[in-house]
Amino acid sequence: MENRPYNVLFICTGNSARSLMAEAVLNQLGQGRFRAFSAGSQPAGRPHPMALELLQRNRYDTSALRSKSWDEFAQPGAPEMDFVLTVCDKAAGEVCPLWPGQPISAHWGVEDPAAATGPEDKRRQAFNDALLVLSRRIAIFLALPLDKLDRLALQRELGRIGLSGKPAGAAA
Repeated sequence: MENRPYNVLFICTGNSARSLMAEAVLNQLGQGRFRAFSAGSQPAGRPHPMALELLQRNRYDTSALRSKSWDEFAQPGAPEMDFVLTVCDKAAGEVCPLWPGQPISAHWGVEDPAAATGPEDKRRQAFNDALLVLSRRIAIFLALPLDKLDRLALQRELGRIGLSGKPAGAAA
């Protein structure tokens, strides 16, 4: 790969919480080695307020986060993705656009915090849990020796990462 950051697209249906959180986390922790983006098949139109609040409280930059369609990344002139990671079950089952450059893809399903019901503290905990799972998976991803793994090994490792990092007590 030429000397440029790896481009990673996190996709979800609504692009209002999980995929946006993953984008913010990878952009900060990737420190120039990665450029993260997020999108949805049916974007909600705005980031979820609890997701933004949680990211800001944890000192992640949210200034560029917006809910957007995955069509933006399938257009000519869009950044070429190296990795496309689905973070919700709905998006994993949908027919995705053809991504230029044949990126490596994997499913990193995370429970939807925006679907949590009940008291506010329970809903906030759902967002905390989602951020924790995503942060753990991204940390594992960042530790991979990407330059030493072939495409098949990378695909296998990304699939394994998608099975890891559940918070204690969470359903598998």
